[in-house]
Amino acid sequence: MKWRIASVAFLLGSVSTGLTWLSVQPVLLRLLDALRRWVPEGSTEHEALIRLRSILPWVLGLDLVALTVLAYVVLDLMVGRPLRRTEAVVEQFGRLELEPRLVPTSGGTLVSRIQRALQRMAEALREEQALTRAQMASLRESNAQLARTQTELIASERLATVGRLAAGVAHEVGNPLAGILGYVALAQTQADTPELKDFLERIDHEVQRIDRIIRGLLDLGRPGTTSLDPVEVGAVVETCVRLVRAAPELTGVTVALELEPGLLARADPGPLSQIVINLLLNAAQAMGGQGCVRVATRQVSDEVRLVVEDGGTGIPEDVMPRLFEPFFTTKGREGTGLGLAVSQRLAQVMGGRLEAENVPEGGARFTVRLPVP
Repeated sequence: MKWRIASVAFLLGSVSTGLTWLSVQPVLLRLLDALRRWVPEGSTEHEALIRLRSILPWVLGLDLVALTVLAYVVLDLMVGRPLRRTEAVVEQFGRLELEPRLVPTSGGTLVSRIQRALQRMAEALREEQALTRAQMASLRESNAQLARTQTELIASERLATVGRLAAGVAHEVGNPLAGILGYVALAQTQADTPELKDFLERIDHEVQRIDRIIRGLLDLGRPGTTSLDPVEVGAVVETCVRLVRAAPELTGVTVALELEPGLLARADPGPLSQIVINLLLNAAQAMGGQGCVRVATRQVSDEVRLVVEDGGTGIPEDVMPRLFEPFFTTKGREGTGLGLAVSQRLAQVMGGRLEAENVPEGGARFTVRLPVP
């Protein structure tokens, strides 16, 4: 850009100097010749006139340089710098940098029109960019919602299938298990050796575990509740805390309650109590029976939120997607993998949902969302 301006300035200087020389040269030369005729030869004045005529080409060169520099400065100030800033703005447009302060506001008439056009273009592009960002955010949110809905539908269908199968299996297996437990209890009363008592206790433990699985399957396949009434969530939570305080898992656990008084939700007290007790026991087990569990209730918009938060190690990333799957457990032989699946099913039956997330400070947070009456 600068070399082009310099070339134009030199051309203008040359044209101006040439026109000046062509217009002034005849008059100036005739004047010098007339003065020489009036001045005697060999005098100081005569020699001065000769030297003056000899330096005229140098004066012409200085005039060319001066005009070229002046034209360059004027062109650079009026055209060059605004065009360079405009070029920089165009390059920034190419990188989608559309800040209004980047558009220059100086220059000649043509450059000013170009700058105003760029300003309008920048404003239009900013509006389109903002609209595009809003649409992309909306699309991402809709896509996430669709993914969550699809996951929930798949899980609901899976639970329904498992529930139908479980109801039949539980009905057929439940009665024989009750008989086995009765005979084991009878045999324990008549066992006469420690080894036999140990075997019977192991049998009783395993049969009790099968019984828990069967009960979980029955809960999983239980049909939806049809009569939901306003329930005071805080009262249900306090009752559940009193019930589980004597459990071995909560011996060294402190339960901190942050309950909003008089908070009502549309729910069933029985299933809601089952969910709260299950979440409290899971939180205590996640902390190894030591620590503090925080239980809070609050109303957000048109739903009631019941939050159970523990201070454990949190939920591993590879476990989170399968957390609510039936029969998936991280407790080994001590767990059935039905607690959270049943809790989620019960929350859905009441028109709500159960969500899990990790707390940034450490630990896990389970949130039960229930509709308001």
